[in-house]
Amino acid sequence: MDTPRIGDRLTAPSVPPGDDAVRDWVGADAFSLWSELQSWIGSRYPGIFAPDWIYGGKKHGWALRYKKSRAFCTLLPEYRNFAVVIVLGQAERAKFETARNNFSATLRACHDAAETFHDGKWLKIDVTSAGDLKDVTDLLLLKRPGRNTTG
Repeated sequence: MDTPRIGDRLTAPSVPPGDDAVRDWVGADAFSLWSELQSWIGSRYPGIFAPDWIYGGKKHGWALRYKKSRAFCTLLPEYRNFAVVIVLGQAERAKFETARNNFSATLRACHDAAETFHDGKWLKIDVTSAGDLKDVTDLLLLKRPGRNTTG
């Protein structure tokens, strides 16, 4: 078996990965951010999303999708990090443009570089810090306002 490289995906097709497998794959620091994002989604959108592991084949591997009738976001466990895919439709892209200065330069560059398809603009955001996580949660709130929570 080849030695995994940064960004490689979990591709064993047998069963969806559990928390231990994700932690071992992404590393402790990334797993802490992964868990924080899952908790944030659960508290902001209680009872709305049931995360669902989907398998994208040997090339794309496992991804944890949050979806109701439309996709909300997808978490991608990658070797020693993780990313979040968020699709912004036309109305959401307009909201982003209005609020773009509230996001980091990194996220603005990610948004500007992403190709726009018929179903929206697909952003793949690497989450490596608390700042990246804040960009993701702010973008998710732009996509779908959530319940206010304290703390």
